[in-house]
Amino acid sequence: MDIKILGPGCPKCQQTLTIVTEAVAETGLDAKIEKVTGVMEIAGYGVFGTPAVVVDGEVKCVGKIPKKEDVKAWLKK
Repeated sequence: MDIKILGPGCPKCQQTLTIVTEAVAETGLDAKIEKVTGVMEIAGYGVFGTPAVVVDGEVKCVGKIPKKEDVKAWLKK
C-alpha cells in the first residue's frame, strides 16, 4: 500500500502525517508513507488545498486533518 501526505510541511500537515502513521501502525498493514511537499507534484493530484491524503493513487482527504477512524477505514478498502 502506498500512502502520500501532500502538504508543504505546516503544522496541520505534520499532524496528518502523525495520524496516518499511527493508523497504519495500529492496523499492522505494510504501507509505505511518503510526504510530498512539491507544489507541482501536489497539484498533479488535482489537489489545491492541504493537507491531503492519497492512498494507492486515490485522493481520500483534502484541506483538513482526517480522523484516525477515517484513515483506518480507507486502509481496509
